[in-house]
Amino acid sequence: MSATARFPAFPYLFACLLSLFAVAGFWYGLGQPVILPDAATPTHKLQCASYTPFDKDQSPFDQPFVPRIERMDADLALLATRFECVRTYSQAGLEALPELARKHGLKVMMGAWVSRDPVATAAEVNALIASANAHPDIVSSVIVGNEALLRKEITAPQLVQLIEQVKSQIKQPVTYADVWEFWLQHPEIAPAVDFLTIHLLPYWEDDPAGIDQAVNHVAQIRQAFGSKFAPKDIVIGETGWPSEGRQRETALPSRVNEARFIRGFVTLAEQNGWKYNLIEAFDQPWKRGSEGAVGGYWGLFDADRQDKGILAGPVTNLPHWPVWLGLGGAVFIATLLIGGRVRSTRAALLLPALGALSGCSIIAWAQLASVTSRYAGEWIGAAALLLLNLIVMAHAASALGQRDGWRERLFNVLERRAGWWLAAAGFAGAVLMLGLVFEPRYRSFPSAALLLPALVYLLRPVRGPRRELGLLAFIIGAGIPLQLYGEGLRNEQAWGWALVSALLVVALWRSVRLRRP
Repeated sequence: MSATARFPAFPYLFACLLSLFAVAGFWYGLGQPVILPDAATPTHKLQCASYTPFDKDQSPFDQPFVPRIERMDADLALLATRFECVRTYSQAGLEALPELARKHGLKVMMGAWVSRDPVATAAEVNALIASANAHPDIVSSVIVGNEALLRKEITAPQLVQLIEQVKSQIKQPVTYADVWEFWLQHPEIAPAVDFLTIHLLPYWEDDPAGIDQAVNHVAQIRQAFGSKFAPKDIVIGETGWPSEGRQRETALPSRVNEARFIRGFVTLAEQNGWKYNLIEAFDQPWKRGSEGAVGGYWGLFDADRQDKGILAGPVTNLPHWPVWLGLGGAVFIATLLIGGRVRSTRAALLLPALGALSGCSIIAWAQLASVTSRYAGEWIGAAALLLLNLIVMAHAASALGQRDGWRERLFNVLERRAGWWLAAAGFAGAVLMLGLVFEPRYRSFPSAALLLPALVYLLRPVRGPRRELGLLAFIIGAGIPLQLYGEGLRNEQAWGWALVSALLVVALWRSVRLRRP
């Protein structure tokens, strides 16, 4: 047996050990808890949190919407351990909420949903008036409309008329809630309300504030409003930070960042005596349909009512990291098994490296897809990309190992269609790039989905349909500067996607230039 055919045991074992540590370190690092000062303790309750009665399988679009009384009862019992009040947005399905709030010692900032439908709006307003009068000890204030001016569903004069109608029939303070800019655009609303309720969401600003500047940004706006509209009181009706979703400029969603923002804001608000309401009590999966993945993850508790660690105690970005580590380890082992015995020192180093890359990138895509996929089409697309990654992993592993028996047959099957695997990756990259260029606001960056195919076929070009590969390379390459321009040069996730896209473009172009035999 020649020297090149001997099994290079030491380099292989060393590379396996190093690669296994890389996989473990990757997932362990993502899951490490962070210690922050607590915002809520058993002896210190916070002011208020937004509450909607939807379970994780419900939405306001369910017709008819039937609230689960036992769910509301359990929700309010949980919130009463951390908060003094809850804020609601509509009257639909919440007839029992004031009595449940009384049961658990909570006050209610009660809202009526104002829309362009005058009949529905009138029903909401009348129900608000009746409930406020029936529960004067529980309903601390009422909110006539939420971001109705932002949605352009009503005019300012119409809104003032509704506010005056409610004020004339109840004793509680009356307000309207909207994003802070719309109070500046419609200052005529201010004289009609007893206090201003402004929404301050640094992540959603036109110029998003990163986590390091977010609390200061909120403080600056709050202080400016306090001066401009004095002596009217100001209530921060919504403020918070998402725990999952895509980055906007420097604003990065994560559980740790949500905890940093909430705990920092609460400390500052209580030092300054500000009134506030946090958005929101529980994650709302239904919001992902209209706001992208990020819309469903603003809760202080998850959709299963489990504590996310936002208010107190250690917080981690990936609480179930051992599960993802186990899956990553399984992919790593599968890569080694498919490769089998290696034929050279080079292969002995590359096969474990391939396993580590696969155990991180493939499972990272699975984890991201589990968070971002909203409906059947996205789940099918995510599953197709997951399958493609597994095929590419198997193709590369079988190419590196000593082929015999079933490994030889597997390699031959995958090698004959290798050009199509690359074309599939290129097609996915082109479609995803077009989405991120023309409709990026609610789309997450799928870098992990294409990292493995890009690197594998960059290092090992394959023959495929040349014109199609060239066209895909052009579309992806042209999109790189456009998406970076749209996202801003400080968006790290956008740069990550640009790098993976560039690798894929080079892989496609190398295969286009590959000479045929």
